Amino acid sequence: MTNLKFDVLIIGSGLAGMTLALHLAEKKKVGLITKRDLLEGSSSYAQGGIAAVLDNSDSIQEHIHDTLVAGAGLCNEDTTRFIVENSKEAIDWLVDLGVPFTRDDTHQTGFHLTREGGHSHRRIIHAADATGAAVTTTLGQKIKAHPNITLLEDYIAIDLITSRKLGLEGKRCFGVYALDKIGDHVITIAANHTILASGGAGKVYLYTTNPDTATGDGIAMGWRAGCRVGNMEFIQFHPTCLYHPHSKSFLISEAVRGEGGILRLPDGTRFMPHHDERAELAPRDVVARAIDFEMKKHGLDCVYLDISYKPASFIQEHFPNIYAHCLELGIDITQQPIPVVPAAHYTCGGLVTDLKGRTDVEGLYAVGEVACTGLHGANRLASNSLLECMIIGKAAAADILASKPAKQPQMPDWDDSQVTDTDEEVVISHNWDELRRAMWDYVGIVRTNKRLERAQNRIKLLSEEINEYYSNFHVTNDLIELRNLVQTAELIVRSALLRKESRGLHYSRDYPDMLPEARETILTPEQ
Repeated sequence: MTNLKFDVLIIGSGLAGMTLALHLAEKKKVGLITKRDLLEGSSSYAQGGIAAVLDNSDSIQEHIHDTLVAGAGLCNEDTTRFIVENSKEAIDWLVDLGVPFTRDDTHQTGFHLTREGGHSHRRIIHAADATGAAVTTTLGQKIKAHPNITLLEDYIAIDLITSRKLGLEGKRCFGVYALDKIGDHVITIAANHTILASGGAGKVYLYTTNPDTATGDGIAMGWRAGCRVGNMEFIQFHPTCLYHPHSKSFLISEAVRGEGGILRLPDGTRFMPHHDERAELAPRDVVARAIDFEMKKHGLDCVYLDISYKPASFIQEHFPNIYAHCLELGIDITQQPIPVVPAAHYTCGGLVTDLKGRTDVEGLYAVGEVACTGLHGANRLASNSLLECMIIGKAAAADILASKPAKQPQMPDWDDSQVTDTDEEVVISHNWDELRRAMWDYVGIVRTNKRLERAQNRIKLLSEEINEYYSNFHVTNDLIELRNLVQTAELIVRSALLRKESRGLHYSRDYPDMLPEARETILTPEQ
């Protein structure tokens, strides 16, 4: 299999990609590429839930207000209104598909709604503490059963095929080159419309809640294809990642704090009220900075999140997966606090799109964490991201269904006649480790110009080395991901250096104040 053709090609199998596939498949032949299996992605790991206006005591305007406050002046109000106004319809779609949200027969909606940091109401609909898994498992079954969807598991996209790459006029995407990881060869996939739904870039950092697949692939590919990127300096660090040597990147849901969890120092002292009047229910950037401050002040490896004062039955009912996982590690959260640290969690910026998911390149869309729609601003409000995936995904599908297909040019095969098999895999693993440590040390929760410049210098050297390596050796999964991580890291650092203030998730010791006017950071690739 060296060449494939679809009406629509979707790169990524999280909620954004699944939503598009299901909305398109009745009328289009859809190809869906995923780097591992269908359910391996950030959406499946989402614990907390989906924010939506479902309760009569809540309102669209209050959800919009909470989003704008968290976004620190950089949310696009039109985008925010569009997404919040369509939130109930998106939840109804999931319920109709059979997603098993947690019930509460005493509530007017019939569902249990929880509250998370930054929200003024209980508006998070969830499936216990494993919402993402429940949603993606349900949709995944529909994907696999649909005759018009071709699922390509264990494939990784290498680069988009554009008019510029083919020497043609205009600025259009015609498909992608992808590596079949099992067969170890590159195939050409042509498509009238290509969607980047490849998620974020958490793996650019040493510590992250993201799965190993979150390597900034779509952001890097879109940038190389000629798309603008926006607000890449705003990387959300989740305040509470489990701190344990035998547990990699396990997230302790925001909902634990929403249901009364208290952050404490090792001696039991509560510290959040000293940092913000909203205490544990402050937005994530505030809580993450507070934990970072206390850890550095006291020389701590972690702090503790304590919900043990609640009845054991309440904890086991609301957080069964967190309870079970911690218990396997010898931590009984009904009896003792949970050791936690901040970790890179969500990429608020990305490829600039409109409300239909359209990028600067014709025929190319970006949906989900890979995109920058203007919803998240300088700090994503908890549980808004899955909502964005569904609503922009549906809007993109409608735009694709309403458009006429472009004439497809002749697509050349991938040429690897001038490269050889690698003789030094250690180069990739060493550079991967060096990049992630540099980003963690120099481009973390608290930043300075000196740290950012150090990171920029390291990234420049790494980029030169990796690009030379890419030019001379056969592509592998690790090489493709590392190339994309380095490009994404460069965009993050460049964006951070341009922001001469502290706003939302970007906190600089050199510029501790917020400027009176909020401006986006937009980078445009050289053509």
